[in-house]
Amino acid sequence: MALKYADISIEIREITLKDKPAEMLTASPKGTVPVLVLQDARLGKMVVLEQSLEIMHWALHQRDSAGWLTSDSVLTQQLISENDGSFKQALDKYKYAIRFPEQAADVYRTQCEIFLQKLELLLNQSQFLFTDKVSLADVAIFPFVRQFSGVDLAWFEVAPYPKIRSWLNKLVTSDLFVSIMQKRPTYIK
Repeated sequence: MALKYADISIEIREITLKDKPAEMLTASPKGTVPVLVLQDARLGKMVVLEQSLEIMHWALHQRDSAGWLTSDSVLTQQLISENDGSFKQALDKYKYAIRFPEQAADVYRTQCEIFLQKLELLLNQSQFLFTDKVSLADVAIFPFVRQFSGVDLAWFEVAPYPKIRSWLNKLVTSDLFVSIMQKRPTYIK
């Protein structure tokens, strides 16, 4: 979303993780996605960005017409860090509870709710996480909340998170999100 929002033209290569192209592994031996490969004219060499947040920051520093970075504060960074840490860990266990039989799925869901409660409180203050307009925090966090909502949609629809549901709906129905969710053919090596 950040790349599209910043109006940066890129070649998107949809890959199958079970059959990673050699080109990708050469650029990024860790073999995970996303990977953004840039030719840096100033440095005269290729630069590889391998983390979503790193790619978002790079894109927004190129162009940030609506001020997504305006609310990029210590609080924003802490919230994104919690999302990428404890929430993501609990989310993975909730999504794949069968792989983590130590606890029932609802235990993992309850662990996720610790973070959701923080989001709900923030959304009681404004339409988006820190202001009344979309920011870096919203775009970095909502894909994970979207995943969470899809694990048990019937539960999520009646859960005590009306502000999160409204926020999520605004983001997933936004023209920007809809425009990037186009299915692409798998890249053939």
